[in-house]
Amino acid sequence: MAMTLTEKAAYIKGLKEGLTLDESKPEVKLINALIDIIDDLALDVSDLEDEIAMVGEQVDAVDEDLDALESFVYDDEECDCDCDDCCDCDDEYFEVECPNCGEVINVDEGILESGSIQCPNCDETLEFDIEYDDEADEEEEDDD
Repeated sequence: MAMTLTEKAAYIKGLKEGLTLDESKPEVKLINALIDIIDDLALDVSDLEDEIAMVGEQVDAVDEDLDALESFVYDDEECDCDCDDCCDCDDEYFEVECPNCGEVINVDEGILESGSIQCPNCDETLEFDIEYDDEADEEEEDDD
């Protein structure tokens, strides 16, 4: 198993203490100062690693909570209509082309039943005459 930075710093400190160095020499004072700096840096890095691990655990917990919230809010159901914004899939839209300007407009059944709409491009009034199949008319009458 590899040694941690704090263990390596302690090892270097132990090596230095095992030597018989004259503490009054300037070189020894420099070596002692460098070893103290290495020891402090190793402790700081160890503290940072602990904090990063704690933050990582908190981020994981928040991610799990967010997943649960997304499942609750979006009901985690896949939309079968292949729409981009997961609109109300019960609405059926029809494409209508304006005979005046050629603009293609998406309208729902309610707009078709209202009988007309203004073209958003050229303000031409588009009128709709809805014709139902005989079978569809009979089914609607049976439902009423």
